[in-house]
Amino acid sequence: MRKTEVPQDACLLEGQQEVCYAVDENGRYVLAPSSGWEPANIANIQAWELIREQVAAVFAAVREGRKSPLAYHMARHQMDPALLGSYVGLPRWRVRRHLRPAVFTKLKPALLERYAVLLKISVAELCTVPERPEIVVPRIDE
Repeated sequence: MRKTEVPQDACLLEGQQEVCYAVDENGRYVLAPSSGWEPANIANIQAWELIREQVAAVFAAVREGRKSPLAYHMARHQMDPALLGSYVGLPRWRVRRHLRPAVFTKLKPALLERYAVLLKISVAELCTVPERPEIVVPRIDE
């Protein structure tokens, strides 16, 4: 697409822009700022709706006592046991065990602190869930 044809549809970026490749007047590829593109915006909206549903399902499981609060915080940050384990230096099978309420309540404070630091919350917040589910929307500047 030509540089002058780069889409500028409103999107989820809240005033930020993304960069696309476009062809300039001389036929060379250049970086061109874009405010968004309607098909991509629709796909992003649908993806965030699915993420909200998944977080709500995990939140309900935690409230019912079927999963530990760690499961909620992990889902909220869009992580799976393998990813969380790689960040805190644990094998995924141990992270999966920590998703069980009975196992989670017996975790040592040092391990809870590792999880809390990674998730950027306090240990007290890690051990509880809020009144309503919340999601973390990734930001480009983090």
